[in-house]
Amino acid sequence: MGEEKPADFTPPAVSDKPLRPPRLSQVPAIPEPPPAEATPPASRPFQVDLRGIVDLLSRSIYSGPQVYLRELLQNGVDAITAREGMPGAPPGAIRITPAHTPGGELVFTDNGIGLTAAEVGELLATVGRSSKRDVLDLPRTDRLGQFGIGLLSCFMVSDDIRVLSRSAGGEPPVEWVGSADGTFTVRELLESEVEAAGGLAVGTQVRLRPRAGDGELTSPTGVLDLASRYGAYLPVPVRVYLPGGGEQIVSGEPLFAQPFTHASPGLMALGRELIGADPLDAIPLHVPATGTRGTAFVLPFAPSPGARQATRVYLRGMLLSERTDDLLPEWAFFARCVVDTSGLRPTASRESLIQDDALEETRAELGAALRRWVATLANRDPVRLSTFLSVHHLALRSLVLHDDELAGFIVPWLPIETSNGQTTYRELLRRGAPLRFAETVDEFRQIAAIARPDAPVINGGYVYDSDILRRLPELIPGTVVETVTITDELASLDVPPLAERPWAQRLQARAEAALKDLDCTVLVRSFAPDTLPALHIADAGVLRRLQRQRAKEAGSGMWASILQRIDDAQDSQKSQNQLDSEGENVGAAGQLCLNWRNRLVRALAESDDELLLARTVRVVHVQALLAAHRPLRAVERASLTDALTDIVHLSAGLGADLGDMPDAPGEN
Repeated sequence: MGEEKPADFTPPAVSDKPLRPPRLSQVPAIPEPPPAEATPPASRPFQVDLRGIVDLLSRSIYSGPQVYLRELLQNGVDAITAREGMPGAPPGAIRITPAHTPGGELVFTDNGIGLTAAEVGELLATVGRSSKRDVLDLPRTDRLGQFGIGLLSCFMVSDDIRVLSRSAGGEPPVEWVGSADGTFTVRELLESEVEAAGGLAVGTQVRLRPRAGDGELTSPTGVLDLASRYGAYLPVPVRVYLPGGGEQIVSGEPLFAQPFTHASPGLMALGRELIGADPLDAIPLHVPATGTRGTAFVLPFAPSPGARQATRVYLRGMLLSERTDDLLPEWAFFARCVVDTSGLRPTASRESLIQDDALEETRAELGAALRRWVATLANRDPVRLSTFLSVHHLALRSLVLHDDELAGFIVPWLPIETSNGQTTYRELLRRGAPLRFAETVDEFRQIAAIARPDAPVINGGYVYDSDILRRLPELIPGTVVETVTITDELASLDVPPLAERPWAQRLQARAEAALKDLDCTVLVRSFAPDTLPALHIADAGVLRRLQRQRAKEAGSGMWASILQRIDDAQDSQKSQNQLDSEGENVGAAGQLCLNWRNRLVRALAESDDELLLARTVRVVHVQALLAAHRPLRAVERASLTDALTDIVHLSAGLGADLGDMPDAPGEN
């Protein structure tokens, strides 16, 4: 790394003879350090190992040889920017002539400020200083250093680089020729040479002859593709000259920097190109503090769990990266962005961003823009918000458990199923009452059938919902959350009136006798709605047993034997009669809760026809099973068929009103 030159530094005169730096083998050996009391030796300039630098660039900094054109474009734009404001400076322009034939030469020309002989002679020494700043993530403010770094990248496609340049300051034109073997020459050109070669305007011309195997990157197709990719939004026109004449301008004003409108066909086309489908929505992004402007496109599909963010980032119009994954907050998985920035700093490779305070501030502002979009949808377009949440709800629920920032603004809008239908957490919280939820879908279905409208129950059985509900008091202080079970709800049901209780008990005993072979017990209670004749009640243990029974019916051999042993082991651990909190006998296949308010149930209680009652109870039992979304066992399917057949044969009608029911047997 060379020292900074003193203020009175005067560059040596440049002769017409080629100048060659000494080879590393010609550098004298470093002497032993002198004794401490001796005068320190004069410092020596560091000799640049050009081959080593090229190897470092290609292996450790740049992602591949295709970046050579990006670096040339950057050098051209920097030179044009340096010339702006000088008297008589023309509008900036870049021209690229690809290698039209195999072994042909690529010519890159800009009309920027140009280089003097002294500046060209400094290039490699300046590269050392500039590359050190890049490695340390310090600002790249030295134009020569930037030029040198970009120039060396061309060695990844060519063994020789020829630079012709005329300075805007009026100095003679200069030629620099570098070779990948570590040597270079610098000389001033005679005007006669320049005229014989067709002239050389103010600016810089870089000529490359590609190596065998790298011709595709310098061919018309390759150059047009790379120039369109890297230079699409550069602030100067970039012209690519095509074989057979003609040219194509690949640069233009970025769509995402224009005034935002959802109706812009070009903007939505950019979204389709970025995410591969029509975006669900487009969100304008603007962070004035870092000169960052762009658009976020909302994915119309749920990304795969392992998918990473892929933000396309331009730095002053030059493509920095197509897959930057740290510009948006981690929770913003549902968006893909394209932005242009002037205030964020690139790393040495200019393919990613430096993690600094500016990037943190930009990330926070972009996250705020996405949060505002969600709030705006909620207030102005709930239909589109519902569409967004239906697509991304699972991933949003997952992240809510770990990301307090996301949870704070997204939870109120998440949809949730309750016994009163679909709603949102926001609507439930507005009621001010405790939030009651069931742990499983099956338990929710049982409770929802008898839950009061003024005390709805939330279905916490879907993925992440129970965990989110438990976090609510932490996320929204003052929120009260309660877990409810079917046992709790049964305990709160009304028993029949005292005057009618003997008839209810008689019905309970007769119905239980009718279901004895199905191992289902019976309970009589009063609940709303009156149109519902019965509920099938099953706790977690009963449900597991029913699942094993269905598996035994479907399986055979060893598997069925194993399941049977599990059932036998559990039966042996139970008491002879397992009672619930109401003292009622709970059968292995669950419990049928008859609704004393229902007309059919009360008619059954009045009937003395045991056969008719038994067959009707079996039909009601199967109806309750289906209403609870439980698959029927073979024995239950057979029971339904037999009961319906017998009812048809009996051809009896039920319709008496239990209000005039006589006293139960044994009562006066």
